[in-house]
Amino acid sequence: MYDLHPHLDAEVQPGTNILLTGPPLAGKRARCLDLLAAGTEQGEGSIVVTTKDSADRILEQFAERTSYESRPVAVVDCVTKQQGDEVPERDRVKYASSPVDMTGIGIQLSEFLQAFYQDRNIERNRVMLHSLTTLLMYSDLQTVFRFLHVFTGRVQSVDGLGLYCIDETAHDQQTLNTLKQLFDGVVEVQEHADPIVHLADA
Repeated sequence: MYDLHPHLDAEVQPGTNILLTGPPLAGKRARCLDLLAAGTEQGEGSIVVTTKDSADRILEQFAERTSYESRPVAVVDCVTKQQGDEVPERDRVKYASSPVDMTGIGIQLSEFLQAFYQDRNIERNRVMLHSLTTLLMYSDLQTVFRFLHVFTGRVQSVDGLGLYCIDETAHDQQTLNTLKQLFDGVVEVQEHADPIVHLADA
C-alpha cells in the first residue's frame, strides 16, 4: 500500500491513479509535490511530468521539501524546449518538445520508469503529471484521453502511484466526467479546507 498521510487521508493499492481537481491556486501542485517528496524520503522513486514549469523550477520546489541529490528523482520537462531554449539532457531530466508531443512525453516517462523499476529495482514509484489543463489547451479531449489511457496503464503496470492535476474551472463538466473514468479516485483540493478524497475501493 501507498500511505498518503498526512497529506491525504488515504492508503491506496499499488497501481492506483488519482486525479486532483480544484480551482487555480488551491494548492494541487504543492500537495502532489508533498506526496512525492514523502515517497522519496521512504526510498521510493519520484517522476514529475511538467507541462507548466521548467525542470529547474520543479527541482527547486522539490528541494524545499527534501534533499534529492542522491535519490531517484526525475523530471520530464515539456516546457523548456517549447520556449526555444537549447538544453542538454541530464541524468534526472529529459525533455519533450512541447505539451503537444504526447508520444515524446510517453517515451521519456517509460525510460525513467524502466530505469527506476527494472534497472535499479525500485519497486515503488510515484508519478505526478502537472497539469492536464495544459494538455487540453493544446490538444482535443479525445487525444488527451487516449494519451492518459496509456499513461495511467504504464503507472499501473509498475505498481506505481499516479497523481494528476486539473483546473476544474477551466473545463466543462462533460470533459471532467470523461477524464474521471480513467482514474481510481478523485481528490477535491480546496483552498481553505481539507481535501475531499473519493476512492473507488474506499
